[in-house]
Amino acid sequence: MARPRKFDEGQAVDAAMEAFWVAGYEATSTQDLCDATGLGRSSIYNTFKSKHDLFERALAHYMERKNSELDELLEGELPARQKIRAVFGRILDDEFSRHADGRGCLVVNTCVEVSAHDPSVAASLERDYGVRLEAIRAVIESGQRDGDIAPGKDSRTLAHLVIATVGGLRVSARAGVGRAALENVADAALTAFRAP
Repeated sequence: MARPRKFDEGQAVDAAMEAFWVAGYEATSTQDLCDATGLGRSSIYNTFKSKHDLFERALAHYMERKNSELDELLEGELPARQKIRAVFGRILDDEFSRHADGRGCLVVNTCVEVSAHDPSVAASLERDYGVRLEAIRAVIESGQRDGDIAPGKDSRTLAHLVIATVGGLRVSARAGVGRAALENVADAALTAFRAP
């Protein structure tokens, strides 16, 4: 009797993440997932139960990766406002680098494509939003204590502004707005952080 094929589950999730990121949830077929992971249908379904389960695992993997990158930026030595500007700069670099492939952000894509009709995915996106909100809020409050950000402003509202600006920069870039215009948008968003 043939022994079952062994594979690295983490690598399979990473490969599936790439497939979903390129085509979206609905357009990614089971065959696409087999091609991406190198696994047969039975291995995919035995391990991940369903396309939806694999998608949720892939999305969680993406969120972990992106939140780790965000944490790295926010834990640096820059003053708080410069950290926020660096977050915007990273987004613009992602969207406009010569290696940009037009995929955008899997979280933003999923918000648009899936969340309205999938409560489980919507809950996952909401949790992820909360993680990012609190990380950014902590930086803003630190900046308020240091005098780099206006102390009288609501830190939670400013953190929401950062996340909304990030999403807006990504969507606008995909709609064809040029980098110079979006750099100006990022700078305009930062004016909300200054003391009057």
